[in-house]
Amino acid sequence: MTYHPKSEFLRVMTERGYLADCTDLQGLDDALMAGVVPTYIGYDATAKSLHVGHLLNIMMLRWLQKTGHKPITLMGGGTTKVGDPSFRADERPLLTPEQIGENIAGMKQVFAKYLTYGDGDTDALMLNNAEWLDDLNYLDFLRDIGRHFSVNRMLSFESVKSRLDREQSLSFLEFNYMILQAYDYLELNRRYGCRLQMGGSDQWGNIVNGIDLTRRVLDHEIYGLTSPLLSTSDGRKMGKSAGGAVWLNADMLSPYEFWQFWRNTTDADVGRFLKLYTELPLEECERLGALEGSEINAAKIRLAGEVTTLCHGAEAAAAAEATAREVFEKGGVGDDLPTLSLSRAEIGDGLSIVQLIVRAGLAGSGKEAKRLIAENGARLDDAPLSDAGLMIDATALSEPIKLSAGKKRHALVRLEG
Repeated sequence: MTYHPKSEFLRVMTERGYLADCTDLQGLDDALMAGVVPTYIGYDATAKSLHVGHLLNIMMLRWLQKTGHKPITLMGGGTTKVGDPSFRADERPLLTPEQIGENIAGMKQVFAKYLTYGDGDTDALMLNNAEWLDDLNYLDFLRDIGRHFSVNRMLSFESVKSRLDREQSLSFLEFNYMILQAYDYLELNRRYGCRLQMGGSDQWGNIVNGIDLTRRVLDHEIYGLTSPLLSTSDGRKMGKSAGGAVWLNADMLSPYEFWQFWRNTTDADVGRFLKLYTELPLEECERLGALEGSEINAAKIRLAGEVTTLCHGAEAAAAAEATAREVFEKGGVGDDLPTLSLSRAEIGDGLSIVQLIVRAGLAGSGKEAKRLIAENGARLDDAPLSDAGLMIDATALSEPIKLSAGKKRHALVRLEG
């Protein structure tokens, strides 16, 4: 029998497609009905910006706040020093405390757009687990916390097993990660009354560990909820594009390129993405997602506009749409197009068109750029580009040139100064 949640938050999670698993759906539902439930998601500071792969969980925190509960964004200032081994083939590169600090500063910019921080009951909290992890005494920690963990059980978790089955080394440093994440939940419960941890379904083992530890040490009833790991209908990992990660910070990816990523959503994903990444009513998401033929393009533009407005503001979204219209409909050069600026020294005696396509972010490698040209997918100033050996020198760049990959991805190349 399907459980029908009473709380508004769990109704939203269920109806819009955010819910993969929950440790105790009815218990959590009752807790949400009884009062404000402080809820956390952890983010390790491995880059200067979050990317589209994080956006699903950020939207979950946003809905949590909108439905009357308290989001906690936990920065992994401590755990980033170890690195999460979950489903990874190799150990993460270790970052210095300075790099971690810079990354946290960059990530904070994104959260402020989606959540309201402050001192009120449902205002969001920004915390850093270095607060309690940095000063741990190793022997005390082993005795007080380590004794609650069974190595046999830890080895049985899919995230660890998949690494060992492939006979890839798992360092003792990384093996400690799940103990530290479990300890985060215990400390958040003890210090801030946190009663729910959310994360992607790859975090299930880590979340369950935290619940077990908190029950054993504090005897408190707490919960875990995971979201599905999303891939696009054509099998690609959500958040990756030909140019790499789709960053949420404007200084790492322009609002126009961000808008364009959503505009290029495949037809089959439009309805699902409208439910997950916008706040449009469900009926409207379903209506737009059901459009066919050329009409679905209007739904994609709506999706791109709504998501970009949340991330970069209404003005940036409107500018991106105007640029796209200028580029697609009139064949012009929009002001907002991604731009590669080259100095005369960089150009020297000339750069190959293949190098320019890669440097402009329209292909991931020279091989990919050559294939694009061979398959008639590349254009130079809106004219088909067939010569992979073409050289571009400073004279050719006396005016900016426009490069295109397919019909939807464009970039300008110009000479500095």
